[in-house]
Parts: sequence; structure tokens; C-alpha cells
Amino acid sequence: MSHSADYSKTSRDTLDSPEGLADRIAEILECPITIEDANHRIISYSKHDKNVDEARIATIMRRSVPEDVITSLWESGVMSRLFESNDPVFVPAIEKVGLGNRIAVSVHKHHDVLGFIWAQTNDTTITNEKMSLMKDAAKLVKNQLHQHHLKKKQSEESYQEFFWQLLVGHLQQPGEISQQAKRFGLAFGNSLCIAMIEFGCDITPTIEKHAYYLIETLYQPYAVCRIFNENQLIMLVNLESTPNPNNKLKTLIQDFIQKLTARLNIGHVKGGFGLTYDSPENMKDSYRQAMKVLELKEQLPDSLQHVYGYHELGIYQFLQDLNAIRNRDNYRNDAIERLRAYDKKNGSALVKTLHAYLDCDSNVHNAAKQIHVHTNTLNYRLKRITDIGEIDLKDTNQKITLYLDLLIEKIND
Repeated sequence: MSHSADYSKTSRDTLDSPEGLADRIAEILECPITIEDANHRIISYSKHDKNVDEARIATIMRRSVPEDVITSLWESGVMSRLFESNDPVFVPAIEKVGLGNRIAVSVHKHHDVLGFIWAQTNDTTITNEKMSLMKDAAKLVKNQLHQHHLKKKQSEESYQEFFWQLLVGHLQQPGEISQQAKRFGLAFGNSLCIAMIEFGCDITPTIEKHAYYLIETLYQPYAVCRIFNENQLIMLVNLESTPNPNNKLKTLIQDFIQKLTARLNIGHVKGGFGLTYDSPENMKDSYRQAMKVLELKEQLPDSLQHVYGYHELGIYQFLQDLNAIRNRDNYRNDAIERLRAYDKKNGSALVKTLHAYLDCDSNVHNAAKQIHVHTNTLNYRLKRITDIGEIDLKDTNQKITLYLDLLIEKIND
């Protein structure tokens, strides 16, 4: 009897029932089966005996695969193979996350992964026949997963216009926002903000697919809405019941960028987020703030390398406004101009030295280390700076003004 003949006995009622289909596949393969969507949420699972591993129990209880299991499957290379191939993959046990031996196969439609079938094979000998039967099973569940995929896609497309209206401030009435949110099944909490990921390249279908995958599998409790716009991923994030929301969101963004860049081997990805508010009508403000973080990170990559939140910007929040005032008044800092003229004539680096000294909060040792000179050399240059620039480095007002003007010059470079 051919492999397909094993499934040909499957009735139409079983095909239309996710649970019945999982049971039928389990019966043929003689092992417990789990059918998941592309984001590792359970579509159905078969009946099983008591001898099942911790990962299967946790998945069934949560209705989705635990984060540590997903991370381990990526680290072991299993997920990469499943995304790239239609063929079944043998998955050796990963004891640290309670995962026993598996056979897994992805369900594809054209170039899209619709979901996965997982067979726990701890008590089963894996044969070539079972591998072939897994491939046949993927064909059998394709239609159900495709319908699930279409419904989810339609739901996402329906709320995108609503999300944009929040971002640009076209929706300001709480009652209308609440009504729209209810219509699209969106749950807003009391700790909301906008987070953004910006790519240094065009967003390809592969980047979009993996970004959505990460959001759905690892960050689903937080990401309420998401949308791509040109080279940016914009998310409305709910941090309700999170003890330290700013720290949590910073960690999530760092983790998201690390995972995405590692899996796709891309660089120049940065992230930022705005302030947290207790109502969705303030998302226009959080969106503007998140964009400012990304803009300043582009202009000052070294200074803001470890900054993600608008609240972390400090005086950098005001540089663009100060720059506009300086331009309006045709202002120039005479002390800096004198130092720059001296540098140009003598090939020195007094302006650079002053910036490092101020950037390091007047710490001579740290500043010397930053520009790779000896402390004696830096002290000598500081004396030249005070003489040539006519600067009093003990005057706090002068130092703050000099530092701000040097930063403004950098965003104009």
C-alpha cells in the first residue's frame, strides 16, 4: 500500500476537523501529533498516552510553544531547515527545555510557511516510511492552515488604517477609539507606547516574514498592533502589569534586533521607542518621540549607541530645537571658531579634544582614553584650549554651552 493510501481512508469529516485530523495522523504514524500555525500557536493536537515530554505538555497548556523551546530550536538550526525546505526534519532531543525526539515538517503554500506538524517520536523508530508519511501529512493539512492564514491576514489588514489614524492623530475621541478597538479585537491597556525598528536596507519579503514571526512567537503579549512603513516596523506596545516598562521594552528591542540580524545576517538595524501613556489617543506623541530617537541615533551613532527610549535622550531631546534657534539668530560660538582656526593652521586637534573632555564629564583619564592619547598630552592640550579659546573650564555655564554647540555641529555634519 502506498503512503498516500494511509491517508486516503480519512473521511471528509476528519479532514474538516482539526482535532480529527491530528488524531488520524497520530494513528498512522503511531506517535503524538501537534499541528501549529506559522507562529507556533496550536491548531490541534492528538490524543496521547501518559508518556509525553514536558515540552508537549507545556505547549498544550499554553496553546503555544514556550519561548525557550522556540529559541533552542533556532539555536540548533532546526527552524532554519524547516523554513527552507518541504522535507521532514529529524529533531534530536533538547533536554534543557524538556523536548524529546521529534520529526517535524513545515506546511508550505508557494513560498509561505503556513505552519508545522510535530510528531513526538520518543517511543517510535524513525524510518524512511515515517518520514514520507510526514510529508504526505503536510499536504493533507495545507488547506486548513491556509484558511487559518487567510483569516489572520484579513484581520491584520482591517486594523492597519485604524492604527495609522492613531499614529497621525486623526482619532482623538476615547469613545470612538474604544469602539474601533473592540471591532478589531484589540485590547489596549493603561501603559502604551510606540516602538520602532528601522532597517538600513529595503524591507524584503524575507525580512518582513521573519520580523512578523518574531513578534508573533516571542513578543505577542506586548505587541498590540504592528505595521511596516517603508524601511520601518512600527508597533503599538502594551506594557501593562510590567514592573519596569522602559527597561522591559529596551530589552525586548535589543533582543529582537539581535535575533533578527543573526538569523538573516543583516546589519544597520536600530530601534527606539517613545514615552509611555495611559491612553491610545497619545500614541501620536509616542510615535513622534520614537521617530526622533531613530533620527538622532542616525545623526549621533556613537553617542546614542546604547540609547533606545525617548526618556534616555536627556539634552539630546532639545538639540534640533536649539539648532533652529541658532540658525534663526545666525549664531556662532567664537571660542570654538578660534580653536577650529588654530587646528586648521597647525594640524592640531583641539576641538576634538575639547569635545572628548566635555563628553567624559571633565574626566581627564577617560577623555585621554577615548581619543587615544596620554593624560599628559591631554592636559597640555587643555591648557592650549583655555588660552587660545579664551575658555574657563571651571565655569559650568561655559562648559554646557560649548558642549551643546559641539553636539549641534555634529547633527549638522
